[in-house]
Amino acid sequence: MECAATGLAAPWGPEMRPRGERRIIALADGGFDLLEAKTAVGVIRYAIDPVVAVVDHLHAGKRASDVVGVGDHIPVVATVGDALASHPDANTLLLGTAPRGGILPASWRAQIVQAMRAGLDVINGLHAFLSDDAELAPVAAECGVTIWDARRAPDAHRVADTRAHALAATVVLTVGSDCNVGKMSTALEVDALLRKRERTSVFVPTGQTGIMIAGWGTSIDEVISDFTAGAAEDLVMEAAKTATTKEDIILVEGQGSLVHPGYSGVTLSLIHGSAPDALILCHQSTRTQIRRYTLPIPSLADLVVLHGAMTAHVKPAPVIAISLNTYGMSEADAHAAVARATAETGLPATDPVRYGPAILADAVEAFAKARAATM
Repeated sequence: MECAATGLAAPWGPEMRPRGERRIIALADGGFDLLEAKTAVGVIRYAIDPVVAVVDHLHAGKRASDVVGVGDHIPVVATVGDALASHPDANTLLLGTAPRGGILPASWRAQIVQAMRAGLDVINGLHAFLSDDAELAPVAAECGVTIWDARRAPDAHRVADTRAHALAATVVLTVGSDCNVGKMSTALEVDALLRKRERTSVFVPTGQTGIMIAGWGTSIDEVISDFTAGAAEDLVMEAAKTATTKEDIILVEGQGSLVHPGYSGVTLSLIHGSAPDALILCHQSTRTQIRRYTLPIPSLADLVVLHGAMTAHVKPAPVIAISLNTYGMSEADAHAAVARATAETGLPATDPVRYGPAILADAVEAFAKARAATM
């Protein structure tokens, strides 16, 4: 099969097709749900580039919103070929799921090749880098399309040296009771509202989906463990070039959880490296156990105490608000969950997607104002 004409080839990287000019087909075949397809869902909800179709044979014929609650006008189709037939102006294929271990599903290979031969760039958030793949990289080169491995970490590595401890701007890190509870969404929602309020606010992406949305950042889970805190520190220092005064806010996207048996290391590295002044604790209200494990999730009150103890001896950072994910709950149950969170912790709480992030943004602004008064 011949490649579609795409113009001159360019180096691997997101610069080949700028943000705002992509029309995206999200490949989530066999895994289009709210947790497994968090990359596709995040891009649908927050990216400036439109997703025009989702590929998942299990839900073909539905709309994305029927499955994940967002994307009212995005059809779900069975194959990449179906998506290309109905959306010939698509120019980018997004690998939209985050399978455990970040391995490329073997069944996706033919569909990725088909997309590249139709002239589509590929955005890949997996741990497996497609630009190193012996089958896929030559096809991309032949067709003059780019593969952006969004998780690829910078070549330079550095141990954290506490430079971020002395920043003027208030640094707020989202932390969680588990993975996939809304840490990125919380940071993005609060950042957007603060900017609407004409505050200088910078969202710091630390995972593949945040990087795709914001167009910069480092996927911390791809960095060698000794250097993850240093990478987090570098990101905050980059944000501090924009957020320069004590009135400014830096919102760092959290990863993992301190109580997660597999991903606690990246959480602790983010805490120490980004040196937050305050934390927002995120939790999915219907979840009682760590996902894919049988370990119970501690109470919100215990998690508040845990995070306070963990930060106390490096740079104290209190939890200042609770962000809940109430997806799938009735309105009455969601309201009750918010009320319980506030009663249990004594902290302001809300679901920023369901009810808006004003309560969380208010807490950030109040904390920043009080901090500024002591500087």
